Amino acid sequence: MSENKAVTACCLIIGNEVLSGRTKDANLGWLAERLTDMGIRMAEARVIPDVEDVIIQAINEAREKYTYVFTTGGIGPTHDDITSICVAKAFGVEIHRDPEAKALLESFIPPERINEARLKMADVPVGSTLITNPVSKAPGFQMGNVFVMAGVPSIMRAMFDGLASSLVGGEKMNSIAVASYLPEGAIAAPLNAIQNQYLNVEIGSY
Repeated sequence: MSENKAVTACCLIIGNEVLSGRTKDANLGWLAERLTDMGIRMAEARVIPDVEDVIIQAINEAREKYTYVFTTGGIGPTHDDITSICVAKAFGVEIHRDPEAKALLESFIPPERINEARLKMADVPVGSTLITNPVSKAPGFQMGNVFVMAGVPSIMRAMFDGLASSLVGGEKMNSIAVASYLPEGAIAAPLNAIQNQYLNVEIGSY
């Protein structure tokens, strides 16, 4: 695949719970497979903590470098869910309580359970577009080329299914797997020679 035709993506996995090992990420592999099928190459993935400066820097770096940026995690109701405000700061805009998002939450959560923490999930950057959440209604959002989604796998996947049609892919990567019972040390030199001869092909040994 020639670089000038490549459509690339970066996934930012946000959450101390992932870094600590308490939560096992189940989003990256699924997302990478879906994007690859669409002709979008997952060029980078980062797992970052719930730290404002780190999130802002990662978002700004990724959105300048890649065609699309997908974030997972950090848009819930608790104090450490700070992805939305960080995206707003990265783009230099204010955050506001979106009326449509608020109405969606109120249609799903019983009135006696509505509180300020839950309504926080309706706070999104000014100028963003909501990403539908058919599972629990609390929406994600798109800001520029950044797509902000939930960390819960079932919700993230439902959100992505809803936004996938808006993505424009490039040339699809064709791949083939060859099984071998030889040790890697025996095939390392021949593979290296082949790779050097065909620089536009990626060869890996797994």
